Amino acid sequence: MNDLVTDVKSLELETLKNLKSSKANNTLRAYKADFKDFALFCQQNGLNSMPSEPKIITLYLTHLSKSSKYSTLKRRLASISVIHRLNGHYLDTKHPVITENLLGIKRVKGTYQKAKKPILINDLKAIINAINKDKNQINRSKNKALLLVGFAGGFRRSELVAIFLDDVEFVPEGVKIFVRRSKTDQSGEGMTKGIPYFSSPDYCPVISLKDWIQEGKINSGKIFDMSDKNVALTIKKYAAIAGLDQNKYSGHSLRSGFATSTAELGAEERSIMAMTGHKTTQMVRRYIKEANLFKNNALNKIKL
Repeated sequence: MNDLVTDVKSLELETLKNLKSSKANNTLRAYKADFKDFALFCQQNGLNSMPSEPKIITLYLTHLSKSSKYSTLKRRLASISVIHRLNGHYLDTKHPVITENLLGIKRVKGTYQKAKKPILINDLKAIINAINKDKNQINRSKNKALLLVGFAGGFRRSELVAIFLDDVEFVPEGVKIFVRRSKTDQSGEGMTKGIPYFSSPDYCPVISLKDWIQEGKINSGKIFDMSDKNVALTIKKYAAIAGLDQNKYSGHSLRSGFATSTAELGAEERSIMAMTGHKTTQMVRRYIKEANLFKNNALNKIKL
């Protein structure tokens, strides 16, 4: 009987470990940060945060709606649910008191989100030209490769800084880069991105990557040894030097810039998704819609 109790406890610990492993470390940190805010709200108002109940959740969402976007509310709700599950508690996030409250908030606030600006072709050239003026050869080589590869591969910034030298293979057509794990690939199946040579050597991601590996003396390990936050800071720094509004750009601007630029040039939806790794068409179609604002504009028929 004691052996059975010991086995069950071991199984419980292993199960909890598996549940935690099902989420990426960055994702878990985000969930915990969201739950911390919820726990503080409960503490200040004498409410239970763990385990909680739908009535308390909906009070928190109403409180949050006064200063946060609708998308933030949805994310916080998901985080609270995950943290409950990891701690062995069930929380009914589909309870009518929650869903109806969210519906009411949605109708009042709307769901519009002002996204950061994508880095389009001309923006990219301006930023690379700014990088070329950097007097530090190592910084110049590294940052040029970072942004050109990030754009050309439609990389998330977390994927970009996780590229190892062993993941890179130069071929006659360009370069193959293996992505070990991504936001939409938590099981770690991986995917390979193919980046061809560009016609202009000054803006070619393949040539820039080769130069950086050689000049940076990268013999093993990560190609770009930096945090994902530094990708955003690098973009903002050189965007400002190029005379662009740095506040309009983020680490996601490379990825959205790739999708929007290729859509504008006529790339098919499935071709864009094959590079970015998007699992659904929803976000890609937003990029295509943005790219077609003027291309297929009805006003183009008017001759004034």
